[in-house]
Amino acid sequence: MSRTVPITAPGDLHEPERPAAHAPRAIVRSNPSASARRRARVVRVLVIAALSVLGVVFTYPFVWLVSASFKPRGEVFDNRLIPETFTLGNYAAVWQEAPLALWFANTAIVTVLAAVTVTLSSAMVAWGFTWFRFRGRGVLFGFVLASMMLPGAVTMIPTFLIWNSLGFVGTLVPLWAQNLFASAFYVFLLRQFFLGLPRDFFDAARVDGASQWAVFWRIALPMARPALAVTLVFEVQAVWTDLMRALIYLRDSSTFTIPRGLKAMVDAFGFSGQWNWEIIVTASVIATVPMILVFFVAQKQIIQGVASTGLR
Repeated sequence: MSRTVPITAPGDLHEPERPAAHAPRAIVRSNPSASARRRARVVRVLVIAALSVLGVVFTYPFVWLVSASFKPRGEVFDNRLIPETFTLGNYAAVWQEAPLALWFANTAIVTVLAAVTVTLSSAMVAWGFTWFRFRGRGVLFGFVLASMMLPGAVTMIPTFLIWNSLGFVGTLVPLWAQNLFASAFYVFLLRQFFLGLPRDFFDAARVDGASQWAVFWRIALPMARPALAVTLVFEVQAVWTDLMRALIYLRDSSTFTIPRGLKAMVDAFGFSGQWNWEIIVTASVIATVPMILVFFVAQKQIIQGVASTGLR
C-alpha cells in the first residue's frame, strides 16, 4: 500500500526568520543631560560668588581708607563707609602739614631711574646667558638664581657700608643705583622669554653684518616688549612702596620718598599725641592712587607679558 506525500510549493514553506549575524545596532546619541547643564551652572555660580567675596575682601580696606579721608577727626574710626559728616578739608590740609609735592618728586625720580636701569641691565645679562655659549654658563646662571635665596638682611649691612664709604648715605642714589647691576629674578624672567625667540632672526642679522649690540638693541629688545613691560611695572611698584631702604639711607625730610614721608607722618601725627589720623589716611590715599593708575593703564601689557613668558 503506497503512501502519498503531498508536494508543496516553495512559496508555501514558512520558516521562522533568523536574525542576521551581523545586524547593525542603532546608535543612540544623547544630548547633554539637563543634570550636567545644571551642575555646570551651579559651578559657575559658585566660582562667581567666590571671586566676588575675594574681591570684596581685597577692596574693602581701600574703600574704608577713601571713606575715612572724607571724615573729620572724630569720625575716622566709626567704620561707616558712607561718612556721616562729609568734608574735603583733609585734602587741603594734608598739603599744608607735609611737603607731599617734594616727596612725590623724589619718589618719581627714584622710581623712574630704578625701573629703567634694572630693566636694561637685567635684559643685557639675560641676553648674555641666552646668546653666548661658553663653558660654565649653566653653573654661573645657577649662582645668579641662588642669589635670590639670600635674605635681604644678609646683605643689608655690607651694602650700607659700601654706600657709606662712597659718601652717598643721605642721598637718593642708594635707592636706585644698585639696580645698575641687574636683578636675579628679572634676569631669569627675561632669559626665559629670550629662549623662546627664534634664533634664526639673530643668525640672519649676524650674517648681514650686524654687531652683537645691534642684534640685542634692534631685534631682541623690540621682540621682548611684553616681558620688558612686566619687568618695568613690577619694579615701579616695588620702588614706589619701598620703605626699608628709605629708612636706612635717608636722613633729611627734603630727601624723603612717599613711604618714608608717610612713616614720618605716622610718627608725628599718630603716635605723638596729636592724633591727626585724618591727615594720615588722606596722605595714604594720595600715595596709593598713582599705583592704581599704573596698573589700570598697564594691565594689558602685564597679562600679555606674563602669559607669553609662561608659554615660551
